[in-house]
Amino acid sequence: MRNKQLLTGLFALMALAATAQMPKTFITPKSAAAAGFDAKRLARIDSLIPVAIKAGLLPNAVTFIAHNGQIVHHKAYGYRNIEEQIPLQKDDIFRMASQTKAITSVALMTLFEEGKFLLDDPIERYIPEFAHPQVLETFNEADTTYTSRDAKRSITIRHLLTHTSGIHYGILGGGQGSMMYAKEHIPAVNSLENITCEEVVKRIAKMPLMFDPGDKYQYGMNTDVIGYLIEVLSGKKLDVFITERVLRPLGMNDTYFYLPQSEANRLVTLYSSTPKGMVVNSNPSYQTYPVNGAKTFLSGGAGLCGPIEDYARFCQMMLNHGTFNGAKILSRKTVDMMTTNHIGTLAINGKGNKFGLGFEIINHPGATGTPVSQDAYRWGGMYYTDYVIDPAENLILLFYTNVQPYRGPGIHETFRNLVYQALE
Repeated sequence: MRNKQLLTGLFALMALAATAQMPKTFITPKSAAAAGFDAKRLARIDSLIPVAIKAGLLPNAVTFIAHNGQIVHHKAYGYRNIEEQIPLQKDDIFRMASQTKAITSVALMTLFEEGKFLLDDPIERYIPEFAHPQVLETFNEADTTYTSRDAKRSITIRHLLTHTSGIHYGILGGGQGSMMYAKEHIPAVNSLENITCEEVVKRIAKMPLMFDPGDKYQYGMNTDVIGYLIEVLSGKKLDVFITERVLRPLGMNDTYFYLPQSEANRLVTLYSSTPKGMVVNSNPSYQTYPVNGAKTFLSGGAGLCGPIEDYARFCQMMLNHGTFNGAKILSRKTVDMMTTNHIGTLAINGKGNKFGLGFEIINHPGATGTPVSQDAYRWGGMYYTDYVIDPAENLILLFYTNVQPYRGPGIHETFRNLVYQALE
Protein backbone atom coordinates (compact mmCIF):
# COMPACT_ATOMS: atom_id res chain seq x y z
CA MET A 1 0.00 0.00 0.00
CA ARG A 2 2.84 2.37 0.91
CA ASN A 3 4.54 1.75 -2.44
CA LYS A 4 1.29 2.47 -4.23
CA GLN A 5 0.93 5.76 -2.31
CA LEU A 6 4.51 6.72 -3.14
CA LEU A 7 3.92 5.93 -6.81
CA THR A 8 0.73 7.98 -6.84
CA GLY A 9 2.55 10.88 -5.25
CA LEU A 10 5.36 10.64 -7.79
CA PHE A 11 2.89 10.76 -10.71
CA ALA A 12 1.23 13.81 -9.14
CA LEU A 13 4.59 15.58 -8.84
CA MET A 14 5.41 14.73 -12.46
CA ALA A 15 2.06 16.16 -13.59
CA LEU A 16 2.70 19.36 -11.62
CA ALA A 17 6.17 19.67 -13.11
CA ALA A 18 4.82 19.21 -16.62
CA THR A 19 2.17 21.87 -15.98
CA ALA A 20 4.78 24.26 -14.63
CA GLN A 21 6.83 23.85 -17.82
CA MET A 22 3.95 24.76 -20.09
CA PRO A 23 4.87 28.05 -21.79
CA LYS A 24 2.82 31.12 -20.99
CA THR A 25 3.93 32.75 -24.20
CA PHE A 26 5.97 31.80 -27.25
CA ILE A 27 9.76 31.88 -26.94
CA THR A 28 12.26 32.26 -29.78
CA PRO A 29 15.18 29.86 -29.17
CA LYS A 30 18.81 30.64 -29.95
CA SER A 31 18.80 27.92 -32.60
CA ALA A 32 16.71 25.12 -34.04
CA ALA A 33 19.00 22.65 -32.31
CA ALA A 34 18.29 24.31 -28.96
CA ALA A 35 14.59 23.66 -29.61
CA GLY A 36 15.14 19.98 -30.44
CA PHE A 37 15.36 20.13 -34.24
CA ASP A 38 17.95 19.19 -36.81
CA ALA A 39 18.59 22.53 -38.55
CA LYS A 40 19.68 21.00 -41.86
CA ARG A 41 16.59 18.84 -42.11
CA LEU A 42 14.34 21.72 -41.08
CA ALA A 43 15.86 23.84 -43.86
CA ARG A 44 14.27 21.50 -46.39
CA ILE A 45 11.05 23.45 -45.83
CA ASP A 46 12.81 26.48 -47.32
CA SER A 47 13.33 24.47 -50.51
CA LEU A 48 9.90 22.83 -50.70
CA ILE A 49 7.67 25.89 -50.55
CA PRO A 50 9.50 28.26 -52.95
CA VAL A 51 9.70 25.46 -55.52
CA ALA A 52 5.94 24.83 -55.18
CA ILE A 53 5.23 28.54 -55.60
CA LYS A 54 7.52 28.83 -58.64
CA ALA A 55 5.82 25.81 -60.20
CA GLY A 56 2.43 27.51 -59.84
CA LEU A 57 1.13 25.06 -57.25
CA LEU A 58 0.68 27.67 -54.53
CA PRO A 59 0.33 31.47 -54.55
CA ASN A 60 2.07 31.85 -51.20
CA ALA A 61 2.49 30.20 -47.81
CA VAL A 62 3.31 30.99 -44.21
CA THR A 63 4.51 28.45 -41.64
CA PHE A 64 4.47 28.29 -37.86
CA ILE A 65 6.14 25.51 -35.86
CA ALA A 66 6.51 25.55 -32.08
CA HIS A 67 8.16 22.82 -30.00
CA ASN A 68 7.91 23.00 -26.22
CA GLY A 69 6.55 26.52 -26.73
CA GLN A 70 9.60 27.61 -28.70
CA ILE A 71 9.11 28.99 -32.21
CA VAL A 72 11.19 26.78 -34.47
CA HIS A 73 10.03 28.00 -37.88
CA HIS A 74 7.88 31.00 -38.78
CA LYS A 75 8.33 32.30 -42.32
CA ALA A 76 6.38 33.80 -45.19
CA TYR A 77 6.85 32.93 -48.86
CA GLY A 78 5.46 34.29 -52.11
CA TYR A 79 3.04 37.16 -52.59
CA ARG A 80 -0.07 38.40 -50.86
CA ASN A 81 -1.09 39.66 -54.29
CA ILE A 82 0.72 38.17 -57.28
CA GLU A 83 -0.50 40.70 -59.85
CA GLU A 84 0.70 43.65 -57.78
CA GLN A 85 3.82 41.79 -56.59
CA ILE A 86 3.05 42.52 -52.91
CA PRO A 87 5.21 40.17 -50.79
CA LEU A 88 3.42 38.07 -48.22
CA GLN A 89 4.06 39.08 -44.60
CA LYS A 90 4.06 36.68 -41.65
CA ASP A 91 1.17 38.57 -40.04
CA ASP A 92 -1.02 38.81 -43.12
CA ILE A 93 -4.64 37.73 -42.68
CA PHE A 94 -6.05 34.51 -44.17
CA ARG A 95 -9.56 33.16 -44.54
CA MET A 96 -9.62 30.21 -42.12
CA ALA A 97 -12.98 28.71 -43.14
CA SER A 98 -13.48 25.44 -41.22
CA GLN A 99 -10.64 26.14 -38.81
CA THR A 100 -13.32 28.33 -37.24
CA LYS A 101 -15.03 25.15 -36.00
CA ALA A 102 -12.49 24.36 -33.31
CA ILE A 103 -12.70 27.89 -31.88
CA THR A 104 -16.51 27.79 -31.88
CA SER A 105 -16.44 24.36 -30.21
CA VAL A 106 -14.09 25.62 -27.49
CA ALA A 107 -16.29 28.67 -26.96
CA LEU A 108 -19.30 26.38 -26.46
CA MET A 109 -17.39 24.25 -23.97
CA THR A 110 -16.71 27.29 -21.79
CA LEU A 111 -20.50 27.30 -21.28
CA PHE A 112 -20.40 23.56 -20.59
CA GLU A 113 -17.99 24.30 -17.76
CA GLU A 114 -20.54 26.75 -16.35
CA GLY A 115 -23.18 24.01 -16.26
CA LYS A 116 -25.30 25.59 -18.99
CA PHE A 117 -25.89 22.26 -20.77
CA LEU A 118 -24.97 18.57 -20.93
CA LEU A 119 -23.54 16.91 -24.01
CA ASP A 120 -26.49 14.60 -24.47
CA ASP A 121 -29.12 17.30 -24.11
CA PRO A 122 -31.43 17.38 -27.16
CA ILE A 123 -30.80 20.53 -29.16
CA GLU A 124 -34.56 21.15 -29.36
CA ARG A 125 -34.45 22.05 -25.65
CA TYR A 126 -32.61 25.25 -26.63
CA ILE A 127 -33.64 25.69 -30.28
CA PRO A 128 -37.28 24.48 -30.50
CA GLU A 129 -37.24 24.46 -34.31
CA PHE A 130 -35.27 21.17 -34.14
CA ALA A 131 -38.14 19.32 -32.46
CA HIS A 132 -39.48 16.30 -34.38
CA PRO A 133 -36.53 15.87 -36.78
CA GLN A 134 -37.17 14.12 -40.09
CA VAL A 135 -34.89 11.79 -42.07
CA LEU A 136 -34.76 11.83 -45.88
CA GLU A 137 -36.32 8.76 -47.54
CA THR A 138 -36.84 9.55 -51.24
CA PHE A 139 -35.70 12.44 -53.43
CA ASN A 140 -36.85 13.60 -56.87
CA GLU A 141 -33.97 15.33 -58.65
CA ALA A 142 -36.31 16.73 -61.30
CA ASP A 143 -38.07 19.11 -58.91
CA THR A 144 -36.12 18.57 -55.60
CA THR A 145 -39.21 17.27 -53.83
CA TYR A 146 -38.70 14.55 -51.24
CA THR A 147 -40.35 12.33 -48.68
CA SER A 148 -39.18 11.81 -45.12
CA ARG A 149 -39.88 9.86 -41.95
CA ASP A 150 -39.59 10.59 -38.24
CA ALA A 151 -36.03 10.32 -36.92
CA LYS A 152 -35.42 7.55 -34.39
CA ARG A 153 -34.01 10.01 -31.87
CA SER A 154 -33.42 13.71 -31.27
CA ILE A 155 -30.24 15.54 -32.26
CA THR A 156 -28.04 16.09 -29.20
CA ILE A 157 -25.30 18.64 -28.64
CA ARG A 158 -22.78 15.79 -28.76
CA HIS A 159 -24.10 14.87 -32.23
CA LEU A 160 -23.46 18.44 -33.37
CA LEU A 161 -19.92 18.56 -31.96
CA THR A 162 -19.04 15.23 -33.61
CA HIS A 163 -20.82 15.67 -36.97
CA THR A 164 -23.04 12.67 -36.34
CA SER A 165 -26.36 14.57 -36.37
CA GLY A 166 -27.32 13.86 -39.98
CA ILE A 167 -27.18 17.56 -40.92
CA HIS A 168 -25.82 18.04 -44.43
CA TYR A 169 -23.19 20.57 -45.58
CA GLY A 170 -25.46 22.22 -48.10
CA ILE A 171 -23.95 23.43 -51.34
CA LEU A 172 -20.50 22.18 -50.28
CA GLY A 173 -21.73 18.70 -49.42
CA GLY A 174 -22.82 17.69 -52.91
CA GLY A 175 -25.63 15.35 -53.93
CA GLN A 176 -29.24 15.59 -52.88
CA GLY A 177 -28.57 17.64 -49.76
CA SER A 178 -26.79 20.26 -51.83
CA MET A 179 -29.83 20.69 -54.06
CA MET A 180 -32.25 20.92 -51.13
CA TYR A 181 -30.15 23.45 -49.21
CA ALA A 182 -29.64 25.60 -52.32
CA LYS A 183 -33.41 25.71 -52.85
CA GLU A 184 -33.83 27.09 -49.32
CA HIS A 185 -30.99 29.63 -49.83
CA ILE A 186 -28.84 28.25 -47.01
CA PRO A 187 -25.26 29.58 -47.35
CA ALA A 188 -22.63 26.98 -46.49
CA VAL A 189 -19.54 29.10 -45.81
CA ASN A 190 -20.33 32.80 -45.78
CA SER A 191 -22.75 35.26 -47.29
CA LEU A 192 -22.66 38.84 -48.54
CA GLU A 193 -26.42 39.07 -47.99
CA ASN A 194 -28.25 40.56 -45.02
CA ILE A 195 -28.82 37.28 -43.19
CA THR A 196 -28.07 36.21 -39.63
CA CYS A 197 -26.79 33.06 -37.96
CA GLU A 198 -30.22 32.61 -36.37
CA GLU A 199 -32.00 32.74 -39.72
CA VAL A 200 -29.61 30.26 -41.31
CA VAL A 201 -29.90 27.78 -38.44
CA LYS A 202 -33.69 27.93 -38.42
CA ARG A 203 -33.65 27.12 -42.14
CA ILE A 204 -31.35 24.18 -41.44
CA ALA A 205 -33.82 22.95 -38.79
CA LYS A 206 -36.50 22.60 -41.49
CA MET A 207 -34.33 20.35 -43.66
CA PRO A 208 -34.48 16.55 -43.51
CA LEU A 209 -31.50 14.76 -41.99
CA MET A 210 -29.41 12.43 -44.14
CA PHE A 211 -29.58 9.66 -41.50
CA ASP A 212 -30.72 9.07 -37.93
CA PRO A 213 -28.67 11.07 -35.39
CA GLY A 214 -25.76 9.05 -34.05
CA ASP A 215 -25.79 6.41 -36.81
CA LYS A 216 -23.02 7.84 -39.02
CA TYR A 217 -20.33 10.46 -39.30
CA GLN A 218 -20.96 13.02 -42.04
CA TYR A 219 -19.35 16.44 -42.10
CA GLY A 220 -22.07 19.06 -42.09
CA MET A 221 -23.26 22.48 -40.92
CA ASN A 222 -23.34 21.34 -37.32
CA THR A 223 -20.98 24.01 -36.02
CA ASP A 224 -23.13 26.77 -37.47
CA VAL A 225 -25.93 25.39 -35.29
CA ILE A 226 -23.48 25.44 -32.37
CA GLY A 227 -22.77 29.10 -33.12
CA TYR A 228 -26.43 29.97 -32.73
CA LEU A 229 -26.69 27.74 -29.66
CA ILE A 230 -23.95 29.87 -28.08
CA GLU A 231 -26.03 32.97 -28.76
CA VAL A 232 -29.08 31.35 -27.14
CA LEU A 233 -27.18 30.15 -24.06
CA SER A 234 -25.11 33.29 -23.54
CA GLY A 235 -27.48 36.03 -24.64
CA LYS A 236 -24.65 37.53 -26.73
CA LYS A 237 -23.90 37.65 -30.43
CA LEU A 238 -21.45 34.99 -31.50
CA ASP A 239 -18.65 37.37 -32.46
CA VAL A 240 -18.86 39.16 -29.12
CA PHE A 241 -18.87 35.92 -27.12
CA ILE A 242 -15.97 34.33 -29.01
CA THR A 243 -13.96 37.54 -28.70
CA GLU A 244 -14.56 37.77 -24.96
CA ARG A 245 -14.04 34.10 -24.13
CA VAL A 246 -11.31 33.00 -26.54
CA LEU A 247 -9.74 35.59 -28.82
CA ARG A 248 -8.83 38.47 -26.53
CA PRO A 249 -7.74 36.34 -23.55
CA LEU A 250 -5.30 34.48 -25.81
CA GLY A 251 -4.04 37.64 -27.50
CA MET A 252 -5.63 36.71 -30.84
CA ASN A 253 -6.13 40.39 -31.52
CA ASP A 254 -6.19 40.23 -35.32
CA THR A 255 -8.81 37.47 -35.70
CA TYR A 256 -12.28 38.56 -36.81
CA PHE A 257 -15.44 37.44 -38.53
CA TYR A 258 -15.32 40.67 -40.56
CA LEU A 259 -12.22 42.80 -40.85
CA PRO A 260 -12.24 46.45 -39.81
CA GLN A 261 -11.40 48.67 -42.75
CA SER A 262 -8.07 49.55 -41.18
CA GLU A 263 -6.96 45.90 -41.51
CA ALA A 264 -8.50 45.11 -44.92
CA ASN A 265 -5.22 45.65 -46.77
CA ARG A 266 -3.69 42.71 -44.86
CA LEU A 267 -6.15 40.19 -46.31
CA VAL A 268 -4.43 37.90 -48.81
CA THR A 269 -5.90 37.56 -52.28
CA LEU A 270 -7.71 34.27 -52.83
CA TYR A 271 -6.47 32.33 -55.87
CA SER A 272 -7.58 29.25 -57.79
CA SER A 273 -5.21 26.53 -58.94
CA THR A 274 -5.48 25.83 -62.69
CA PRO A 275 -3.39 23.91 -65.23
CA LYS A 276 -1.95 27.30 -66.25
CA GLY A 277 -1.06 28.27 -62.67
CA MET A 278 -2.66 30.65 -60.20
CA VAL A 279 -5.60 32.85 -61.20
CA VAL A 280 -7.64 35.14 -58.97
CA ASN A 281 -10.71 33.33 -57.61
CA SER A 282 -13.79 34.98 -59.09
CA ASN A 283 -16.37 33.92 -56.47
CA PRO A 284 -17.30 37.21 -54.74
CA SER A 285 -18.61 35.45 -51.64
CA TYR A 286 -15.31 33.63 -51.21
CA GLN A 287 -13.05 36.50 -52.26
CA THR A 288 -14.56 39.51 -50.51
CA TYR A 289 -16.70 38.27 -47.61
CA PRO A 290 -14.36 39.37 -44.80
CA VAL A 291 -14.46 43.01 -45.97
CA ASN A 292 -17.60 43.51 -48.09
CA GLY A 293 -21.31 42.76 -48.00
CA ALA A 294 -23.86 43.08 -45.23
CA LYS A 295 -21.45 41.61 -42.63
CA THR A 296 -24.31 40.05 -40.65
CA PHE A 297 -23.77 36.29 -41.07
CA LEU A 298 -21.57 35.04 -38.22
CA SER A 299 -20.72 31.52 -39.41
CA GLY A 300 -19.61 29.45 -36.45
CA GLY A 301 -18.51 26.79 -38.90
CA ALA A 302 -16.44 28.82 -41.35
CA GLY A 303 -16.51 32.58 -40.76
CA LEU A 304 -13.25 33.59 -39.06
CA CYS A 305 -10.14 35.07 -40.64
CA GLY A 306 -6.83 35.95 -39.06
CA PRO A 307 -3.03 35.59 -39.13
CA ILE A 308 -1.27 32.30 -38.49
CA GLU A 309 0.30 33.32 -35.17
CA ASP A 310 -3.12 34.11 -33.73
CA TYR A 311 -4.27 30.57 -34.45
CA ALA A 312 -0.98 29.21 -33.14
CA ARG A 313 -1.91 30.78 -29.79
CA PHE A 314 -5.16 28.82 -29.85
CA CYS A 315 -3.29 25.61 -30.71
CA GLN A 316 -0.78 26.16 -27.92
CA MET A 317 -3.64 26.74 -25.47
CA MET A 318 -5.06 23.35 -26.37
CA LEU A 319 -1.62 21.74 -26.11
CA ASN A 320 -1.23 23.38 -22.68
CA HIS A 321 -4.48 21.75 -21.50
CA GLY A 322 -6.51 24.97 -21.64
CA THR A 323 -4.12 27.79 -20.68
CA PHE A 324 -1.92 30.30 -22.51
CA ASN A 325 -1.03 33.98 -22.37
CA GLY A 326 -1.86 33.99 -18.65
CA ALA A 327 -5.46 33.01 -19.43
CA LYS A 328 -7.30 29.79 -18.52
CA ILE A 329 -9.82 29.13 -21.28
CA LEU A 330 -10.76 25.56 -20.36
CA SER A 331 -9.93 23.07 -17.64
CA ARG A 332 -7.43 20.30 -18.27
CA LYS A 333 -10.16 17.65 -18.06
CA THR A 334 -12.38 19.43 -20.59
CA VAL A 335 -9.51 19.57 -23.08
CA ASP A 336 -8.88 15.87 -22.48
CA MET A 337 -12.54 15.14 -23.13
CA MET A 338 -12.61 17.22 -26.33
CA THR A 339 -9.60 15.39 -27.76
CA THR A 340 -10.90 11.88 -27.02
CA ASN A 341 -12.80 9.67 -29.48
CA HIS A 342 -16.55 10.38 -29.24
CA ILE A 343 -17.73 8.43 -32.29
CA GLY A 344 -16.98 4.90 -31.12
CA THR A 345 -16.48 2.43 -33.94
CA LEU A 346 -17.35 4.99 -36.61
CA ALA A 347 -14.50 6.47 -38.65
CA ILE A 348 -14.35 9.83 -40.40
CA ASN A 349 -12.36 8.66 -43.42
CA GLY A 350 -10.70 5.65 -45.01
CA LYS A 351 -7.69 6.15 -42.74
CA GLY A 352 -9.72 5.15 -39.68
CA ASN A 353 -9.34 8.45 -37.85
CA LYS A 354 -11.78 9.39 -35.10
CA PHE A 355 -13.49 12.59 -34.02
CA GLY A 356 -13.65 14.29 -30.67
CA LEU A 357 -15.57 17.44 -29.81
CA GLY A 358 -14.50 19.65 -32.70
CA PHE A 359 -11.27 17.89 -33.70
CA GLU A 360 -10.15 15.01 -35.93
CA ILE A 361 -8.04 12.56 -33.90
CA ILE A 362 -5.25 10.54 -35.51
CA ASN A 363 -6.11 6.93 -34.73
CA HIS A 364 -3.81 5.00 -37.07
CA PRO A 365 -0.68 7.11 -37.70
CA GLY A 366 0.65 4.69 -40.32
CA ALA A 367 -2.47 5.09 -42.43
CA THR A 368 -1.97 8.85 -42.72
CA GLY A 369 1.28 8.46 -44.66
CA THR A 370 2.98 10.95 -42.35
CA PRO A 371 4.79 10.37 -39.02
CA VAL A 372 2.14 12.22 -36.99
CA SER A 373 1.80 10.76 -33.49
CA GLN A 374 -1.07 8.63 -32.23
CA ASP A 375 -3.81 10.86 -30.74
CA ALA A 376 -2.50 14.04 -32.33
CA TYR A 377 -5.46 16.14 -33.48
CA ARG A 378 -6.17 18.59 -36.26
CA TRP A 379 -8.53 20.13 -38.78
CA GLY A 380 -8.21 22.36 -41.83
CA GLY A 381 -10.07 24.90 -43.93
CA MET A 382 -11.32 24.83 -47.51
CA TYR A 383 -9.05 27.71 -48.49
CA TYR A 384 -6.07 25.51 -47.63
CA THR A 385 -5.11 26.34 -44.08
CA ASP A 386 -4.13 23.51 -41.77
CA TYR A 387 -2.78 22.69 -38.31
CA VAL A 388 -1.70 19.70 -36.20
CA ILE A 389 -1.50 19.62 -32.39
CA ASP A 390 0.71 16.77 -31.19
CA PRO A 391 0.75 16.24 -27.40
CA ALA A 392 3.19 13.31 -27.61
CA GLU A 393 5.85 15.59 -29.11
CA ASN A 394 4.67 18.80 -27.39
CA LEU A 395 4.47 20.23 -30.90
CA ILE A 396 2.20 22.42 -32.99
CA LEU A 397 2.61 22.94 -36.72
CA LEU A 398 0.55 25.21 -38.96
CA PHE A 399 0.61 25.85 -42.71
CA TYR A 400 -1.42 28.64 -44.33
CA THR A 401 -2.17 29.65 -47.88
CA ASN A 402 -5.39 30.79 -49.56
CA VAL A 403 -6.25 28.89 -52.73
CA GLN A 404 -9.64 27.43 -53.72
CA PRO A 405 -9.84 25.06 -55.40
CA TYR A 406 -6.42 23.51 -54.94
CA ARG A 407 -5.23 21.06 -57.59
CA GLY A 408 -1.79 19.75 -56.92
CA PRO A 409 0.29 17.35 -54.83
CA GLY A 410 -0.13 17.12 -51.07
CA ILE A 411 1.97 20.09 -49.95
CA HIS A 412 0.44 19.92 -46.46
CA GLU A 413 1.44 16.30 -46.06
CA THR A 414 4.96 16.93 -47.37
CA PHE A 415 5.32 19.87 -45.00
CA ARG A 416 4.31 17.66 -42.06
CA ASN A 417 6.78 14.99 -43.14
CA LEU A 418 9.63 17.48 -43.20
CA VAL A 419 8.73 18.82 -39.75
CA TYR A 420 8.62 15.40 -38.11
CA GLN A 421 11.75 14.17 -39.88
CA ALA A 422 13.64 17.16 -38.48
CA LEU A 423 12.76 16.32 -34.87
CA GLU A 424 15.76 15.13 -32.88
